[in-house]
Amino acid sequence: MSFSTLGLSPALLKKVAEQNYTQPYPIQLEAIPAILKRRDILGIARTGSGKTVSYVLPILMNLVGNTVTKNRHVNVLVLVPTRELAIQVSEVFLLFSSGLPERIKTMAVYGGVSINPQMMALQGVNILVATPGRLLELVESKAVHLSEIETLVLDEADKMLNLGFREEMSLIFKLLPKKRQNLLFSATLNEDVTRINQLLLQNPLVIKTEEEEDYFEKIQQLGYFVSEEKKGPLLRYLLKTNDMKQVLIFASSVYKADNVADKLRKNGINASAIHSKKSQGARNEALWKFKSGELRVLVATDLISRGIDIQFLPFVINYELPRSPKDYIHRIGRTGRAESSGEAISFVSPEEQHHFKIIQKKMGKPVTMIDSDNLNLQGY
Repeated sequence: MSFSTLGLSPALLKKVAEQNYTQPYPIQLEAIPAILKRRDILGIARTGSGKTVSYVLPILMNLVGNTVTKNRHVNVLVLVPTRELAIQVSEVFLLFSSGLPERIKTMAVYGGVSINPQMMALQGVNILVATPGRLLELVESKAVHLSEIETLVLDEADKMLNLGFREEMSLIFKLLPKKRQNLLFSATLNEDVTRINQLLLQNPLVIKTEEEEDYFEKIQQLGYFVSEEKKGPLLRYLLKTNDMKQVLIFASSVYKADNVADKLRKNGINASAIHSKKSQGARNEALWKFKSGELRVLVATDLISRGIDIQFLPFVINYELPRSPKDYIHRIGRTGRAESSGEAISFVSPEEQHHFKIIQKKMGKPVTMIDSDNLNLQGY
């Protein structure tokens, strides 16, 4: 089945073809026609399954000829957990709206940068992609009004609830009109997501795509038993001996991310860290360089990784293990996206071995382990 069967306009189909999208992914097949009919949606789909395009295309289609004319009253609100994801989602809207016969203005708003330019730029915005805290600041300043919202999207709802946005989201829901379309997307269906579903959605179409077992088949997982002090030499050994490029490395803290990137640069490997302590400009620059291939290695913390969306990312390395199995699944899900394969490597110190056994048990898939003592790390 092709995109042309889903009810999209010729202008949108042309933009789809320009992106070399040949066949819709499962969530797009189900979600696009339903959103065009203005149904509520509960989509349970992992990162990299095509969910952003599944709501961007029909939202744009529904907006053509139906945009609100009141200034500073937006038509569509997309709530996301991080700045990086806000930028990423807005870029997808901008990409596909550029070929439409009428102007539809999209804007991303998020904290960590000056609020004044955002307040000024909100005139004439139709689609607003926002983090909850900054959105409430803008509402309080009367820079934007939510009373005309026709479609609400919660992207990565599970992560938003885990990150403690519940109180802010409750305040936002009270500002919205009761009659609206609600689209809720989540990587997992947990108690919090179920509660939000019951609170927000009216007779939703529930879409659940691709079981995790099938998903893991696209990712080659490998683990190394290694002492804490030998993680650095092992990392440099793997990068250099395998000539690995475009490698995303996860560290557990801001300090460790900076430390790993510094040591890589000192050893002649082009690397940069990205985390919450970096300015927004520095983060955007690092992401752009990494996506374009100019930067070989990006070292990230878990929170910041939510906006790292690269279709053909070949390598993910867990320099340190995450706290939970869900975070592990999210990390390795940065690779093996859509139809591409990828490799996920985990460094497991003696102190982390028990935790890694729990991760594997929860995942339902054992990971092949290699003892780094058998590798010659001298000089790395």
